[in-house]
Amino acid sequence: MSNNHATFIWSIADLLRGSFKAHQYGDIILPFTVLRRLDAVLAPTKQAVFAAVEDAKKQEMPVRASLLRNKAGHEYSFWNESRFDMKSALGDSENVAVNLLDYVNGFSENVKDIFDKYKISERIAELDEHDLLFLVTQKFAEVDLSPASVPNEEMGHIFEELIRKFAEASNETAGEHFTPRDVVELMVDVLLAPESETLAKQNVVRSVYDPTAGTGGMLSVAEDHIRSANPSATLTLAGQEINPQSYAICKADMTVKGQSVDAIIFGDTLLNDGHTNTTFSYCLSNPPFGVDWKKQQKAVTEEHKERGFAGRFGPGLPRVSDGSMLFLLHLISKMRPAEDGGGRAAIVLNGSPLFTGGAGSGESNIRKWVLERDLLEAIIALPSDMFYNTGIATYIWVLSTKKSPERAGKVQLIDSSKLFHKMRKGLGSKRNELGQEDIAALVKLYDSTAQDERSKWFAVEDFFYRTITVERPLRLNWALTSGRFAVAREAKALEKVDADWSTFAEQVEANPIEPVTDAAAFRKQVVSRLDAAGVSLSAAQLKALLAGLSERDDSAPIIVDSKKHPEADPTLRDTENVPWDENIHEYFDREVKPFAPDAWIDESKTKEGCEIPFTRHFYKYVPPRSLEEIDADLDAVLGRIRARLEAVKA
Repeated sequence: MSNNHATFIWSIADLLRGSFKAHQYGDIILPFTVLRRLDAVLAPTKQAVFAAVEDAKKQEMPVRASLLRNKAGHEYSFWNESRFDMKSALGDSENVAVNLLDYVNGFSENVKDIFDKYKISERIAELDEHDLLFLVTQKFAEVDLSPASVPNEEMGHIFEELIRKFAEASNETAGEHFTPRDVVELMVDVLLAPESETLAKQNVVRSVYDPTAGTGGMLSVAEDHIRSANPSATLTLAGQEINPQSYAICKADMTVKGQSVDAIIFGDTLLNDGHTNTTFSYCLSNPPFGVDWKKQQKAVTEEHKERGFAGRFGPGLPRVSDGSMLFLLHLISKMRPAEDGGGRAAIVLNGSPLFTGGAGSGESNIRKWVLERDLLEAIIALPSDMFYNTGIATYIWVLSTKKSPERAGKVQLIDSSKLFHKMRKGLGSKRNELGQEDIAALVKLYDSTAQDERSKWFAVEDFFYRTITVERPLRLNWALTSGRFAVAREAKALEKVDADWSTFAEQVEANPIEPVTDAAAFRKQVVSRLDAAGVSLSAAQLKALLAGLSERDDSAPIIVDSKKHPEADPTLRDTENVPWDENIHEYFDREVKPFAPDAWIDESKTKEGCEIPFTRHFYKYVPPRSLEEIDADLDAVLGRIRARLEAVKA
């Protein structure tokens, strides 16, 4: 049934052929489909609402809205105040555009918002200009999209089918706001896998949220899978989207399915959380990869500093060049707490959040915070070339606020990079796809505690480490030669010395001091010569001059400070990452001391870090080929070349 409706609506696009380009069809067909659905939904109460409009206008806004909403029917949170509907707008063929605009503008603000984002007034004007408005409106008015004929779930499928068709017809935008369905299917199946028994129970209530909703694909797939597990489940869908057209499609999709029209919020999730103080059973997201957050930097940094862990970004902030970990933190803030039944989440990220940033960086602190709270269940490495707009390696992070006992304190890494099918025809950068058997195999891997070459389990602490700073002592000699003096004079501290250096320079030329290692004696000689040349320096300027006259000397004695402690040489400073379960001094004695006996650890600089070196854990060593094999191959190639040369000569 739904395919017939979708095919009929799609066929209306034939009317547009010639006047519009294929990639423009969706901009017209989709808003008109929504308009017809809402038209059919409100038809039974249309007259009652219109009859109440005059009285309602005399009331204050909240009372007026409540009055008209009640007239439209308790199950709906929207209404239309216009005297027109789609059919009656056609009654005056000369004024269809005016009538239709009056009808669209008659919707309550929460629905009118959809048509505004679709820019339907512009679409109506374009159709009118091409003398197609009457025909297109007439065709849509003939389609029976009433809830009695097309239930909400079926209407959702019709709309999703249209979205997919228009996405395929418009290759240049297909990847921008769409997550491939096979990736979404995998994410949803993994989220639902541990709940198969719970979901089947009577009166089950679930909520699904996507902060980067796009056109609503993730929400729709989640709904389909939950409904197939339990048709009687009470399900609420919610989300937020920044792109106006994607938002319009998503909100329209939710509306035609009978979801609350206020569930999808327009705007930037990082700047303004549209679902404040709300948590959800399931959270799904495919945020933009590697996109900077300069526009949101001020607001996000303020939330981090002022609200701390009471806000979304307490654990830390990633570098400004990539905001994907901000979406990870936001998603975690939306997961239902364990005491309220628990929440589960799946988010697609590129490789950067696994390892970017050393110990003490924002990224490392975020990873450590997530693992310390035991929120991370698994990370699944997807095959490359899975997305429409990028071929890079991508990973699904699976999170939970209420882990099962066997997962507590552990993280599972799954490598599915070789588990895919080549597409017969690529779409943008997408050349690989997951078949149903691939998805089933991955869910089975995720659901099993067994270890093999594709699924490995680790303790949370396995990803923690300490970065120690290894210092080596400073060893210097000093000399007063023309060469060293020329270098020393370049010091910034000596730029403002109001003195004639010529006499001092002549003394240096005539009577240099060759390299010595006695700092005090050398200083005394330099001060004496400065006085003789009439050059007066402040303590800071003298220090800068002496520093410029020094050079590192491995054979010189160690420089010590006033407390007889060795001074560190910043050029020899190094760091070492020590595994979490190892004593830093034992590690230092074993790995550093044998090679640098005079080194020490500056414990004031020790930092805690966290990284997830996914690729390293699945790396397989391939021994190089033997020289005999390589020589044999070269001989064979040279033999073929010689034979061809002989053939040419002949």
